[in-house]
Amino acid sequence: MSNNRIKPFLNGVAASAILLGIYFTALTLVSGWNFAQSQFAAFWYFIVSLAVGFGIQIGLYSRLKQLVERNSAGKTVAVTGTTSALSMISCCTHYLVNILPVLGTIGVVTFVAQYQTQFFWIGLAFNLGGIAFIGNKIIRFKKRHE
Repeated sequence: MSNNRIKPFLNGVAASAILLGIYFTALTLVSGWNFAQSQFAAFWYFIVSLAVGFGIQIGLYSRLKQLVERNSAGKTVAVTGTTSALSMISCCTHYLVNILPVLGTIGVVTFVAQYQTQFFWIGLAFNLGGIAFIGNKIIRFKKRHE
């Protein structure tokens, strides 16, 4: 792996690890370590997929930023972080189940709990969309600057 690709790769790995850290920290603070572990055990395939997808987006974004900085003499690139943010939100939205009863919004709690798996799938779809979007930007940028 060339030196100019190591940094984006490491940024992606770090982003995935940070997202998993946030997941475990938030759940532990809200409901305790045992609950965090049980939720991860039940939904690890969604949680890990979302974290890896987020990391891939960060890595691709970092690579695109490198390409733009190297080839455009300081011009900036506008790549939205909305997809990543929505993936993160959808990853954690079902944890409102733990907070919303305190606020007295039982209808929302029931809705979120009932559609927890669907929120995960939506998050994965947004991840794939973000990866395709940024990947397409990299391909188009390379074609224009070859």
